[in-house]
Amino acid sequence: MTQDRPIVDHPNRAATVDELHARPFPSVQVPGTAWFVALRPEHRTSRDRAAERAQLDALIAGACLVPPAPEATHWSGRLGPLMLKWESHTEFVTFLIWGGEESDVIALSRKVLEGAAGMRMASARFRIQRIASDDEAVRIIDADHATDSLAASRVMEDQVVVAGDFRPDPSGDMRFSVLVREGVGPGRVGRIIQRLLEMETYRAMAMLGLTRAREMGPEMADLATRLSNEVAKLGETKGDSDTALHELLDLSARLERLYARANFRMSATAAYERIVTSRIDVMKEARFEGRQTFGEFMLRRFDPAMRTVEATEHRLNRLTERARRAAELLRTRVEVELSRQNRELLISMDKRSDEALRLQHTVEGLSVVAISYYATSLALYVAEPFGKELGITKAWMAAGITPLVVLGTWAALRAVRKRLH
Repeated sequence: MTQDRPIVDHPNRAATVDELHARPFPSVQVPGTAWFVALRPEHRTSRDRAAERAQLDALIAGACLVPPAPEATHWSGRLGPLMLKWESHTEFVTFLIWGGEESDVIALSRKVLEGAAGMRMASARFRIQRIASDDEAVRIIDADHATDSLAASRVMEDQVVVAGDFRPDPSGDMRFSVLVREGVGPGRVGRIIQRLLEMETYRAMAMLGLTRAREMGPEMADLATRLSNEVAKLGETKGDSDTALHELLDLSARLERLYARANFRMSATAAYERIVTSRIDVMKEARFEGRQTFGEFMLRRFDPAMRTVEATEHRLNRLTERARRAAELLRTRVEVELSRQNRELLISMDKRSDEALRLQHTVEGLSVVAISYYATSLALYVAEPFGKELGITKAWMAAGITPLVVLGTWAALRAVRKRLH
């Protein structure tokens, strides 16, 4: 009998399963207060994760709690009467504090900001209250929020009303109201708060793409103008190819540097926008007392900014593609110029070959004359004694020998030329 082979788990299986249960929703009692902040450095590459972790360890040590493992990216626990949730993300770190007393939450929030290892990217304060009617919700919303930018909606099957005006209060926090009817448990309240704070955080992070797009605008306009000028010059018959090549190389290099700086931010902005949209969709908003919903607010204020970022990215891609096509046109122009030069060179070589052939024929003719002259002289030396015996003068002997010598010399040179060819 054969034993069944034991199943061996993949080394990453536990990690992938744990990721499904990471960062659980908070459980928030009603009434209460929650405060949230997202911190990141001015530049993404200067982030100090060790300092971020040291801040968390200091807070935990003050409450005599055991800190999480060094590689942990999230932690939640109780600090006295409050609950703290810490999360480390790709570009930022977040703190969420909640509890029953607003003064306690404010005190701990100040402590977090004082020891912050980065700059505040987003922060929000949530007031969680029970309501018995819509009229009560309207009074609370009107008292706590500015009306000109107010967004409010019903969620959780009309069991919760959420509102926010997206205007920082004097302490710099966005203000949100979470108004809960009887029967809604702390878990559902926590999920609403989590979705609202994620919406606010990723909205703020996505807007970094708009800042980058605006910064790139003037440089892209300059590059587009220069590129158009260079493409126009490619059609000139007397253009300088070397100068055009150096200009196109400079333009391509600047576009590549611009693309390298913008690529991560543009991709991150697109991802953050999708998260914001998904968090709004999952809330399944219904209109409250004729107020605009969060989805409508984002469509009117946030969506145009994202379309600007998207258009900037497309424009940069088109400029890069235009630079590539311009380089191909220049290469075609250089190839045409080389073909013309090669044709002219071949014509010149043909002319020189004809001239060399004519010169060769001339030289051959002169060679026949010269060789014949010397051959005739030698022949006369040999024939002169015989001519005296026969009574023939030297002049008549030269007249008879010369044609024979010339004909023989010509025939010999012709035979040699045939053998060489």
